[in-house]
Amino acid sequence: MGVPPLDRSRERGVTYTGRKGGGQLSAPRLRIDSPERAGLDPGELKHLVREVRALTGGADPWAAGLVLVAGRGPVIAVEEAAGWAVRYASYDQEAETGVELPPGTWVPATVDTPFDLASLTKLFTAVAAVQQLERGTLGIDARVGAYLPDFRAVVEHGLTVRQLLTHTSGLRPEVALYSCPDDRARLAMLRAEAPESEPGEYVYSDVNLLLLQHVLERVTGRTLDVLVRDGITRPLGMTATGFGPCPGAAATEDQRWPWAKADRGMLRGVVHDENAWALGGVAGHAGLFSTGRDLAVFCRTLLAGGSYGPARILGPDFVELMLTPPGLGFALDQAWFMGDLAGRGAAGHTGFTGTSLVLDPATDTFVVLLANTVHPRRRPADNGPRAAAGTWMARAVRGA
Repeated sequence: MGVPPLDRSRERGVTYTGRKGGGQLSAPRLRIDSPERAGLDPGELKHLVREVRALTGGADPWAAGLVLVAGRGPVIAVEEAAGWAVRYASYDQEAETGVELPPGTWVPATVDTPFDLASLTKLFTAVAAVQQLERGTLGIDARVGAYLPDFRAVVEHGLTVRQLLTHTSGLRPEVALYSCPDDRARLAMLRAEAPESEPGEYVYSDVNLLLLQHVLERVTGRTLDVLVRDGITRPLGMTATGFGPCPGAAATEDQRWPWAKADRGMLRGVVHDENAWALGGVAGHAGLFSTGRDLAVFCRTLLAGGSYGPARILGPDFVELMLTPPGLGFALDQAWFMGDLAGRGAAGHTGFTGTSLVLDPATDTFVVLLANTVHPRRRPADNGPRAAAGTWMARAVRGA
C-alpha cells in the first residue's frame, strides 16, 4: 500500500508570489505539537520512540546516545533523547570493549546535544553550490577545470560540477590527506587526483565534495564555513550548527591505530573524520556539528521549497533540482536507510558517526536521527535502526 500525499492546504500561512523560482515564499516555522495535529498516528510514533530508546540499552548498545526528531508539515511530533553523550573513557583493544567512565561522570544526551554530523556536511556543501547555480556564478554542467585551472587532473579529464554533486566523477572514495606533512602537500595531492574509473559511473567519494569546496571558495572568494554560515545557518536561525570545535558535543571515538587512520585519543567536540581534521575542521565532506532541532529546520526549509519563516535560502525550482533524480548531493529513495519512506522521492543522507536525516516531499515528513555509534570505537555500520525509523514514520502517515 502506498503512502498518500499530504494535502498541503493544511499548511496555513503558506504564500508564494512572483515568477516561478524567483518570488518570495513565506513558510510557517516549526512548532512542537501532537501527532494528531501533524496528521500522524500517535500509536505508531509511540512504537518508533520505544524502538529508538532501546537502541541505547544494554552492555553493547547500537549507540551510546541519540536524539530523534520527526514531524510532518510545520509540526515536530517527536523530539526525544536517550542514552549518553559521553559514557566511555577509552577502548580496550585486548578486551574488545569500552572502558567506562565512573557512572557519576557520564553525560546524558539531551535534545539540545550537538553531534558530529560527518557526511551530513555534504548536504550543506551541496546547498551552498546550488545557491551559486541560482545566482549564475556556477554552471551545473561547467567543467571544474574552468574554475580550478591549477587542478591539472580534473582539467585533463574534463570533470563537471554535476559529476561532483552526483558522485559520477570516477574519483576514488577518499585520499589520505591526513598523511601529508602540511597544507601545501595536501593541496598538491588534490590537484593531482585523477579519476580511477570511467566518469559517469556512480562511485561515492568524499573527494567530490572536497573539490567542490575549492570551486565554491574560488568563485565566491569566501571560505566554506562562511558560505554555510551566511547562506544557510544564520538566515534559518540554526544557531547550534557550525564547524567545530564544539565543546559540548557528544563524544565520538577513541581514535587510535590500528583501527583508525590517526592517533588522537578520545574525541569530543572536534571533528572525527581524519581528513577533515587534517584540513583544520572545515571540509566539504565533513566537519559540521548540529542538533536535531536545527536539522529539523533544515529539512522543513527544503520541504517548503527553500524558505523558512521570512528567510529564503533557495528558490523552489532549485530545491526541485536538488531533489530530482539522481539528486544533487542528496541520496534519493534508498530503502537501506530510509525504510518504507523510500519509493516516492524521499531524500537524505547518512553520516559515519551515526547520523542520518530523511525528508519525504510526498508525505511532507522528516526524520532526523543523531547518534554516536562510534563511541567508543568505530565498527561496521548497522543501518537497520535508521531504516526502521523511516518505516515507523511511513506507518504513522498511513495510520493517521
